[in-house]
Amino acid sequence: MNEDLWQAPGVSAPDVSVVVIVYNDEARLDTAVRSVLEQTHRGVEVVIVDDHSTDRSYEAAQGLATRHPGRVRAFRLDGNSGGCGAPRNRGIAEARGTYVLFLDSDDVLERNACRNMLEAAETTGADLVSGLCVRVHVDSRGGKEVKWYPWLYTRTRTLESVSELPDLLVFDTLSTNKCYRREFLVRERLEFPVGIHYEDLLFSAQAYAAARRITLIPNRVYDWRVVDKAAAKSISNRRAEIANFAHRMEIHRRVDRLLADRGLPELKFFKDVKFLKHDLVLHLRDLPFRDASYREEFAAIARGYLESVDRAAFAEVEPIHAICAYLLQRSDWDNLLPAVDTLTNRDKISSPLVERDGRVYWCAEHLDEGDEQERRFARRVLDVTELGYHTKPVEKMFLRNVLTGYDEDERAGTVRLAGRITNPLGVVPPGARLTGELEFGARRKGVRFQTFRFPVRTLRHEGEAIAWEASVDLARGLRPLGVVDAVWDVRLRLYVDGVRTTTRLTASEPGLAVGRSPVRPRLTRLVADHIEPEVSARGHLAFRVPTREKVDALVGRGVRGAPGRLAKAGYRKAKRVRRKFTSGRTKIRIYHEVFSRLPVKRGLVVFESHLGRQYSDSPKALYEEMRRQDLDFDAVWSYAGRPEGFPADATLVRRWSLPYLAALARAEFWVDNQSYPLKLTKRPRTTYLQTWHGSALKRMGFDEAEWKLRTRDAQQEQQRVLDRFDRFLIRSEHDVRTLARAFRLKERTLLRVGYPRNDALVAARRREEETGLRARGPLAAELGIPDDRAVLLYAPTFRQHGGKQRRFELPFDVERFAEEFGDRYVLLVRSHYLNHVVLPPSVRGRVVDVSAHHDVTPLLALADGLITDYSSVMFDYALLGRPMFFFAYDYEEYVHEGRGTYFDLLERAPGPVVRTEEELYVALASIDEQVVKYREAREGFVAEFGEYDTGTAARSIVDQFFSQWRRA
Repeated sequence: MNEDLWQAPGVSAPDVSVVVIVYNDEARLDTAVRSVLEQTHRGVEVVIVDDHSTDRSYEAAQGLATRHPGRVRAFRLDGNSGGCGAPRNRGIAEARGTYVLFLDSDDVLERNACRNMLEAAETTGADLVSGLCVRVHVDSRGGKEVKWYPWLYTRTRTLESVSELPDLLVFDTLSTNKCYRREFLVRERLEFPVGIHYEDLLFSAQAYAAARRITLIPNRVYDWRVVDKAAAKSISNRRAEIANFAHRMEIHRRVDRLLADRGLPELKFFKDVKFLKHDLVLHLRDLPFRDASYREEFAAIARGYLESVDRAAFAEVEPIHAICAYLLQRSDWDNLLPAVDTLTNRDKISSPLVERDGRVYWCAEHLDEGDEQERRFARRVLDVTELGYHTKPVEKMFLRNVLTGYDEDERAGTVRLAGRITNPLGVVPPGARLTGELEFGARRKGVRFQTFRFPVRTLRHEGEAIAWEASVDLARGLRPLGVVDAVWDVRLRLYVDGVRTTTRLTASEPGLAVGRSPVRPRLTRLVADHIEPEVSARGHLAFRVPTREKVDALVGRGVRGAPGRLAKAGYRKAKRVRRKFTSGRTKIRIYHEVFSRLPVKRGLVVFESHLGRQYSDSPKALYEEMRRQDLDFDAVWSYAGRPEGFPADATLVRRWSLPYLAALARAEFWVDNQSYPLKLTKRPRTTYLQTWHGSALKRMGFDEAEWKLRTRDAQQEQQRVLDRFDRFLIRSEHDVRTLARAFRLKERTLLRVGYPRNDALVAARRREEETGLRARGPLAAELGIPDDRAVLLYAPTFRQHGGKQRRFELPFDVERFAEEFGDRYVLLVRSHYLNHVVLPPSVRGRVVDVSAHHDVTPLLALADGLITDYSSVMFDYALLGRPMFFFAYDYEEYVHEGRGTYFDLLERAPGPVVRTEEELYVALASIDEQVVKYREAREGFVAEFGEYDTGTAARSIVDQFFSQWRRA
């Protein structure tokens, strides 16, 4: 037989056997097999195993075997196994290659997969080689591709044990992106489990645990072809079947037993973490769509397994993951279903929350249940203080709005809706004036301008919730076009004393919103005559206009015909043009080729601070001095984000918008403290005043190792950006030796006048010295600081860690600080503008987060003492002559593993340098002693680092550059 060709005299066995399994997939089988036959390594055979298909898959397999004798063999199971395990096991038994790969009939191998994996196995002697899998969404418009845990495959590496890289076992549980030594499979008797889903999880775990050596390669080897709109869901996506979840839990138990038997218990912890934040989450998100009997059965299955999960794993996942798992264990559906809503919609606040002992918890239940150990665990899991819900005003909250009533009067065309909006921590006070409206908006972007609003007639404050009712006349009030705007989303806009917050309507109970209401599309009633409620994938109520079958067919023919193709081509072209027009590259071209050809506008000044994030610093001080002198000029301020807090007497433009670029192109002056967009060339008639944002402790510019390692072209490009500065403000000769040298600035660029932002600090010190009094001003009252409390300001430098949210964790126990010093000090916490901090309610009134204040200068002037680490605010605050404390808890890491510093802070600091929380508290307890002890050090510090800060910087700059704009 041809299939015995590999065994014929003089013909060696194949290097690789690729086992292709198929079930009812004759259409795609040929593509999968061809991806094997066209491998760049030729010593490959295909072993097709048909799982007793009911279509012609086996006949197709036989045909491939006939057309490729000796390279393709086909087998068929006697009966359908219902999964992937049995056909793959048959493939292992029939394989003749030295190595074995697995391929599903709806996927393909990358062309060089066998060559790359074989070479790695032969070079390293690995039992198992794993490469990068890519999920290819074949029905997406843009050919979307998602790499499967790519951080595992950034480089080639060989592991002697999977214990060296626990993430491999935990995350990459696929069997199909791997090459196995066949002798290894036989020796270890590795087979897939049969009769149970999620067989890959167990097989991969067995292979990882048994392999004497594992090699990972950064090459793409497997394309997992995903059809998002497939009519039939894959086995793993049939989560509506309770058996699906039962199988997953059974596989997890088997993997846990395997790890214990193999002496790898430490890996279970990593697996538990992944289970809480991934495996369990997949099923939890579907719970709102399931009935009560499913939920109870689901909870019973989950509880048994959750008991085996290491409780320490709860601390390693996001709070909402841990909360959901815990509440599921307790079968607390009243609190779990809202938590699942937040799990699905991460910004949503779904619980009324509770404040207890200065901490914020998801719910009050369970905090006092069980023994002391149980209570501690419950409080640890349910504590959401760090999420900062208690710090948000109502307009910045996305509140849960659960639908409690839905009734239709089909004849009248009205729908009565009722719901309850969560009121977390009483953010909506009982006496608040409440108004609301329901807004229906077309989901499709192109017609999203269409919105219809209906008043909410009833709004009641019910403590932990705001109850509402509304009657909507869809027949008369909603006029869709039809066809193009089939889906309509519903939002409730709640106004609390005139402040608006927007909610979505959560349909948390299956079958609540059903029915149909008459509707009159603008095109014609031939399109549709009614609208039906539906629930979105995120659990929100929406409405769909179902078009009639004849219209669907007509539209379908039109879309497929010439007019349709023309319309689609025009639409796509318009989208491309719009996307291109709004892209960064196009905006840069418009700046250079259009705006820069317009004449420079006399008297136009563009101001920017910290990349548009703030109205602050020296640009603010200079701007206000120009206003004080009543100069005749046009001021433009850039903002990134929201324009609140920026001056009302200036033109405000969003950073990177076309008006922003037009202003920069035509400005006579640029004034900022960091950098305008790097790709923008400054025109010769524009003067760039770079005020910079502080003297340097840490190395900057070309003094940084990272900059020195850049290519010559990259360094030249960076220098071009720096050469845009016409004037660079200098506050001391230290700046000349550090910043100016690091930026390779020419001497004529340097402007030795000090920082305009520090004029106010110099003036404050002079007033104190002349009067012997310190005037706090209105800021202290605004922050609620009692007259008998001194003020300390904690202002650390930027920290790179903190995840996507860049949350800065205070390096000391803020609650302990409040307890020990709350009767003496109010501590103001000012995180770097690129970080943010969350304070617990327990320190309210004693510790205040002032990070949202744009300008740090008034905070410095208010503070009786400064706590910092390596922030450049030390150079500014020193001008006040007040005590400073340096909490350098990570000094070695910061200095030696970071950029390095220009001087040793431990030797030159004008105040005590402490390394531990205890040392900090001791120093703060003796603040009066520190004032006297470090007086000379502070004066010397100012003389060295602030010699040009004499209080006249803003006035001097106006005299030099803007005096011609003084009004007669």
